[in-house]
Amino acid sequence: MSDCIFCNIVADKLPSRKVYENEHAIAIMDAFPSVKGHVLVIPKKHAMNIFDASEESIVEAYRVAHKIAPSLRDAMEADGMNVNMNNGPAAFQVVEHPHIHMLPRYDDDGHRPWGHIERSAEEMEADMESILEKLG
Repeated sequence: MSDCIFCNIVADKLPSRKVYENEHAIAIMDAFPSVKGHVLVIPKKHAMNIFDASEESIVEAYRVAHKIAPSLRDAMEADGMNVNMNNGPAAFQVVEHPHIHMLPRYDDDGHRPWGHIERSAEEMEADMESILEKLG
């Protein structure tokens, strides 16, 4: 798509700091990093998010994330790493093209991205049943 920033990066129409590329995906330094070493893995095939992307496209992007994770961790001297994909506005997806965030993390960085909610056993059972029903 001509108006998709990631499609334009994939097509070399926009500059990026590319750290890896294969026939399915590219990995670039995030232009607006959340942490030192923030990398994005971007499938080359356009879609809006995980909900309309092909399984192959998502799997191949995660293969790239798996390949570069050890090097990213070592280069940034990180203690761990968050690897995630935001899908839809409610999940804070900013660019409407699937992409995986790779965020090097440190024992003392103080960043705790997830809180905790209380769910009863009955509520969790109902959640599970609802998911199973949708899976068919």
